[in-house]
Amino acid sequence: MVYGCDGPWWANKKGLPGFLGTKLCHDTDVCATFRDVHKLEVEPHDRMLFSNPGVVGSGGNSGFQALNLVAQFGAKRIVLIGFDMHAGNGVHWYGPNNGRHMRNPTDFSFVHWRDAFARNAPKLKRMGVEVINASANSALICFERLPLQEVLKKWD
Repeated sequence: MVYGCDGPWWANKKGLPGFLGTKLCHDTDVCATFRDVHKLEVEPHDRMLFSNPGVVGSGGNSGFQALNLVAQFGAKRIVLIGFDMHAGNGVHWYGPNNGRHMRNPTDFSFVHWRDAFARNAPKLKRMGVEVINASANSALICFERLPLQEVLKKWD
């Protein structure tokens, strides 16, 4: 499955025509343009939602939304990769968005995102969802931090 919240990302990727798995986006125009991309509803607040499957909280970023979604799917162990949440190595772990109409986060964005995750981490824990952040250089500290190899050993 691939989830991307930003319409310009999908447009620049031309709907990921070679990806054969499930594609999800909250942008109605993307779903109309690329018929194999399915609509995910995103509520404009920073709470993870579980009462209505397919409806997630925003948290201001696609990582928050994806985490909310996989927890809705029933995942009990989730590993985060590429959740830097700072601009120390560039605005995204993969570099800046340079495509047409694509945006990049600001310092305020990173603070907002980290806060949204931190406020929802206890809820995930109470639900029995173990989240480990295996991002190599991350400012997101509300989840256990382990290198990916250690996560794989732990969950063997």
